[in-house]
Amino acid sequence: MTDVPDQTVGVVIAAVGAITPHGGSAEALWDGVRAGRVAISPVRRLPMDHYQTGLGGEITEPCSPGYDYAPDSEARDRSIDFALAAAEEAMAGSGLRVGTDIPAERWGVAYGTCHAGWRSAELALREVEEGGTPDWHRYTFVPPQAGAEALSAAFGLKGPVLSANTACAASAHALAHALEVIRAGAADAMLVGGSDAFTESAFAGFSSLWSLSPKPAAPYSKDRSGLTLGEGGGMLVLLSREAAERTGAPVVAEMLGYGLSADGHHPTAPHPEGEGAARAIRSALTTSGLTPDDVRYINGHGTGTEKNDSAESNAVRAALGEAAEKISLSSTKSMIGHLLGAAGAVEGIVTVLALRDQVAPPTASFTELDPQCGLDPVAGTGRPMVLDTALSNNFGFAGANATIAFARPGGPGAPASAVGPDDVVVTGFGVITSAGEGAEALWDAYAAGCRQGAPENGLRVARVEFDRSVAGTPKERRRMDKVSQLAIASCRAALGAARADGDADAVAATGVVLGTAIGPMESSERFTVPVLSGGAQEANPAVFTNTVYSGAAGQVAMALGTKGPTSTLTSGHAAGAAALGVAYDMLRAGRAERLLVPAVEALSPATLAAYRSLPLFGSAAGRRYTLAEAGIALVLERRASAERRGAPIHAVVLGHATASDACGIGRWDPTGDGVERAMRKALRNAGLRPDHVAAVWASAAGLAAADRPEQAAVERVFDTGRVRIEAPKRVLGEPVGAGAHLSAVLAVGAWREGGDRRPVLVNSSSLGGTHTSLVLSPVPLPATESGR
Repeated sequence: MTDVPDQTVGVVIAAVGAITPHGGSAEALWDGVRAGRVAISPVRRLPMDHYQTGLGGEITEPCSPGYDYAPDSEARDRSIDFALAAAEEAMAGSGLRVGTDIPAERWGVAYGTCHAGWRSAELALREVEEGGTPDWHRYTFVPPQAGAEALSAAFGLKGPVLSANTACAASAHALAHALEVIRAGAADAMLVGGSDAFTESAFAGFSSLWSLSPKPAAPYSKDRSGLTLGEGGGMLVLLSREAAERTGAPVVAEMLGYGLSADGHHPTAPHPEGEGAARAIRSALTTSGLTPDDVRYINGHGTGTEKNDSAESNAVRAALGEAAEKISLSSTKSMIGHLLGAAGAVEGIVTVLALRDQVAPPTASFTELDPQCGLDPVAGTGRPMVLDTALSNNFGFAGANATIAFARPGGPGAPASAVGPDDVVVTGFGVITSAGEGAEALWDAYAAGCRQGAPENGLRVARVEFDRSVAGTPKERRRMDKVSQLAIASCRAALGAARADGDADAVAATGVVLGTAIGPMESSERFTVPVLSGGAQEANPAVFTNTVYSGAAGQVAMALGTKGPTSTLTSGHAAGAAALGVAYDMLRAGRAERLLVPAVEALSPATLAAYRSLPLFGSAAGRRYTLAEAGIALVLERRASAERRGAPIHAVVLGHATASDACGIGRWDPTGDGVERAMRKALRNAGLRPDHVAAVWASAAGLAAADRPEQAAVERVFDTGRVRIEAPKRVLGEPVGAGAHLSAVLAVGAWREGGDRRPVLVNSSSLGGTHTSLVLSPVPLPATESGR
């Protein structure tokens, strides 16, 4: 294979940008943090009645980025504005010219967020409640991928574009995935970061959990009383060291490695001993070639809640041993509040600037040491300190943990991985669709041409029915929404099919990389509508915990006991394909032996109303299109692991590629240029020529405006007289983010039924011009056809 990850590839940070309660630049952020200034005050932009507090880290200065992502509308979304403003500073600071210094096709985007454009959803829902008709553009701002595609278009970045949503660890996950993209050779540069804006739902939700502090948060203090919410955005420009040297770009710091893990403990509370977080910290050290004695400073998650701060302190001690007693562990959140999905990026920027200036940032508002924490919080103001390396911790709802390792320029570098590259194989499926449960039911429906779905108030919808008892007891299921139940049920079936469910150690070492476009909209709607109509007192804490996109992956970890690397990818209608690509890169790099990769979608009333409001779906073409629910999980595994276990091997993933049209939110290139680039690069990565491919499993779902560009691209790449073009979504419906999974299962079914046993290419596209292609081969790959 040609896309072999090279762990010796150095990854550097060329520039940073931020907009936070401290001001509209990264230097304003750093000046405020280093001085220990608290930028937390009464919130003015939202109604603040009936919350535990009226305080927050609010952006008070105007934020008007230069890129107009909704030229036909006056609507804007503050979370997208924050991302663009921070990105403008970072891109300018890098001094790099897209298309000149680095080709646009070699620039990518990785974006992390918790609530994404949910403030736009709140405004739309309130207008509907009052009998109005919202501007349809607001609905296009809601998905996390909208921010990623706005960033791509604003700067003309045409490489891999993805969004991650692991709640409070989201932009730390974006950094981790961007590192793998560069090391896999898929890009030379990545614009990486995250943003979040205040929402009424967030204040109501955290109030319902009794998590908000009535005064500015005082993390790690004995008298701490909760967290303070903040808003803002942070972006970093990551480059390969080779690209930085070739272009003469500045180098602020190096990104050495990362660690990801799942708690598998509780929807909101961390493991009290910090077991999951400790695994993330250890993994960050291992992947970075560091020992505990190499680290003197950690920028902590430090929310200010009783359980989180003590659990993090326990995790640092568990991971670093005796060296922990010499560690300084401080919290940036004490000064700007908890920026949720933006926290990983913004706190990463603070860590990078701490290395630059050799100053450990402080914890503000600290009063008295809590024996349950006990580590040095750097109280008051920044402390001069010799810093060669530093870690940044971020831990999210549903137990998604992330630790990032940074170093000063010229400091210690990440060594070559001790685990060599290996084939990535598919060892199990779990399939739940409107055609029934199991891969056979899906194949039978497709082979028979049995069109799924039925009309629902102007749209055609294919619903799923399944045995929900597989997801847990009735008591357990009461705390889950449908998307979580689909995730657990499909993952349980996939683990069983992969013969991994009977080995507790194997299950515990398994990770989860989930793809979803719609995610928790059922829960978000159930939580938000009563709050908007009845106020904060109507907030239901049991529902709020399910409103994060990573909630389903967390439920899988809790139900099945998986504790390996976990992440959630939210790349619109290409979310499942993005999850498969991220999982492939992690496995090839030796970050895990085995990953569950579910793609899950459930359709709530508000979701369908949003689809109906969009011009693309309100036409006659939209009425011929079928939206489908689905829960489809694949087990991806390193071949050596599968063979050691005697697991069945159904397919080999030969390679993948993602390309962006860089046209903007809800737009794509009508020529199909992005699709063509994704297909050609995926084939190159797989070591194949177009004539080696038996079939293209297309993304086409019945919307001519979106299908025609793909068709044109396929005709340019392949001899369509010699390759089959399969369009399963036109029969089975568009399972939103699960389309790539649907095609992968059917491709294996075609081989099983005696079809042409040559490799196939699977396409998946968002409705905003992000295209992912994957190449699968039957087992064994015919030597005469491989071309390798």
